[in-house]
Amino acid sequence: MEKKVTRHKLPLIPVRDVVIFPHASVPISLKREKSVKALEEALAVDKLLFLAMQKRKEVDDPTTTDLFDVGTICKVTTVQRMPDGVTNINVEGTTRAKILEHVRIDPFFEVEVAEIAETTLSQEELEGLVRPSIEQFRQCISLGKAVPLDVIPSIFDLSNPYQALDMIIFNLDLKPIEKQALLEAPDFNSRVKLLSEHLAKEISILKTARKVQDQTAEEISKSAKEAFLREQLKTIEKELGVREEKEEFSELEKKIKTAGMLKETEGKALKELDRLKKMPPFSPEVSYIRTYLDWLVELPWSKKSESKINVKGAEKILNEDHYGLKKVKERILEYLAVHKLTGKIKGPILCFVGPPGTGKTSVGKSIARALGRKFVRVSLGGIRDEAEIRGHRRTYVGALPGRIIQGIKDASTKNPVFMLDEIDKVGIDFRGDPSSALLEALDPEQNHSFSDHYLEVPFDLSDVMFITTANVLDTVPPALRDRMEVIEFPGYTEEEKFHIATGFLSPKQLETHGLNKDKLKFTDEALKLLIARYTREAGVRNLERELASVCRKVAKKIAENKIKKAEISVKNLRKYLGAEKFEPWAAEKKDEIGIATGLAWTESGGEVLSVEATQMPGKSNLIMTGHLGNVMKESAQASLSYARSKASDFGIKENFFKDTDIHIHVPAGAIPKDGPSAGITMASALVSLVTKIPIRKEIGMT
Repeated sequence: MEKKVTRHKLPLIPVRDVVIFPHASVPISLKREKSVKALEEALAVDKLLFLAMQKRKEVDDPTTTDLFDVGTICKVTTVQRMPDGVTNINVEGTTRAKILEHVRIDPFFEVEVAEIAETTLSQEELEGLVRPSIEQFRQCISLGKAVPLDVIPSIFDLSNPYQALDMIIFNLDLKPIEKQALLEAPDFNSRVKLLSEHLAKEISILKTARKVQDQTAEEISKSAKEAFLREQLKTIEKELGVREEKEEFSELEKKIKTAGMLKETEGKALKELDRLKKMPPFSPEVSYIRTYLDWLVELPWSKKSESKINVKGAEKILNEDHYGLKKVKERILEYLAVHKLTGKIKGPILCFVGPPGTGKTSVGKSIARALGRKFVRVSLGGIRDEAEIRGHRRTYVGALPGRIIQGIKDASTKNPVFMLDEIDKVGIDFRGDPSSALLEALDPEQNHSFSDHYLEVPFDLSDVMFITTANVLDTVPPALRDRMEVIEFPGYTEEEKFHIATGFLSPKQLETHGLNKDKLKFTDEALKLLIARYTREAGVRNLERELASVCRKVAKKIAENKIKKAEISVKNLRKYLGAEKFEPWAAEKKDEIGIATGLAWTESGGEVLSVEATQMPGKSNLIMTGHLGNVMKESAQASLSYARSKASDFGIKENFFKDTDIHIHVPAGAIPKDGPSAGITMASALVSLVTKIPIRKEIGMT
């Protein structure tokens, strides 16, 4: 009686010269994209794959006709992704199966297969059929056939004849096509018969080899035997790549000794190299130790850039690269002058603080250029794990050094200008406090022996010139702030933005978009209008984006042969950038009751805003609107208290505030507002409201 046929729809992986049998565990390396995608599909579902052998191993991109129809359903047991892109897996054969239909061929092969059912036989019949094959295989082992020790019990276990037969076939030295024929054998009896023929042939070969070996051993003299063994050893070493490995070890040892490490560090590196030499080539720890040693030898332990501090030259570079920032440049030049006179880099770490787009990062690059040093930038924004700074310990899979050591390696010099960007955006969570890890790196008294968790050896950071940047100082921990000297980067005025646009941004964008001054020209009035009505920022990033937008539109028209050149003026600016995004503040046309003009500070400069007060019958409530912060709400309450305390002086009726609700509103409700300087403006609006005396429109208060 036949077993019921079971069908499966499975991803397929073609294999070359490998036939997998049920119960066998086999390692396979996947390089082809289709095979890797088939593996991913299997891992996402039930880890089952169908493996079929290619008819011709030289075919790199097999089609459905290049595969044998009979293969094996396998279960993925382990997956290891290597750095070179190869994926190594271990699979365990479960069932023979035959392809019924190719479901799809892209992005990976998927087939519908039917399990090949075995003819039902009794246990006694199965044992009777398989016992001769087991005895033949036992004879092969006695004649010197090498078999892994861990599979021998399963071969001689008669309680599972199917497994015993499959394991004998799998461990027999047969050609792939011969193993495929055994896999395709229609039933157990046929497989036993075919296997018996192969075993008889194997026994004959082993007997002949034993006879020749015995005769040769007697005939070869001692000296000839040694020569023979040496030749064999050379061949074995060549096949295993041992000679290449020895050369690699020798080269690695040479690099360690010439890297300029401290004696203790060099000793640790050589100790790790000795461990590496003693390990089996396929041990998983080999790659970890090799990666660690590669990091050690590639770090610039003694390599420095020749530092040249020329204060006048530095001033020239800063002026070439940046417009304005007079106080910032002056402080940086003072800093460089002190370093030139002392010859030491030790001193406070510079911290550039200012709104986005004000030139903090680019000033750091200019300092590096002025000093003739490499520039390294590491963004700390959003980092919450201390290991990002100090590195992971080598016990973790995929461990690497922290950002600081990685930056030093990228610079290939131990004295770069190292910028730690966005230091105010470092976070804290259960994985540690990254800002605490930065303390050691930024402290001139400690950073001569900075310890990275991955390296586990000290590295000297005292020659590194650290510069940090932040938008605000409020979120920088006090201990970290104490180690830094703050240099404020103010927002640019409209006049400064105009000079930056004409001298830096406009030429840069023209070059970026394949244009020049003959093809595109901005009038001064157009640039000033663009700055005032299309941007509102402390820096110049949005200004650069708007200039780029105009350049793109002009480049498109020139490419389409619609125009040959363009001049951007006040009249046609709207055509390229659309409606103006910001309106200038306009004073009230006449003096109004209950409306006061206030002056506010923003990152993009000073702003004028109105404070409006109105009254209605009620029960002494104060209503505040306009997206106000807590400090401004307190100012409004204080203003009301002031007005009530001076009620008699202003001629206000005694019950006025008891029977009246006051509403204070600050326009532009979508924009958050806060600060302590709005009190006088709110008080003036309230007093004007209750006394009915208008406030002069041209007076601004803060």
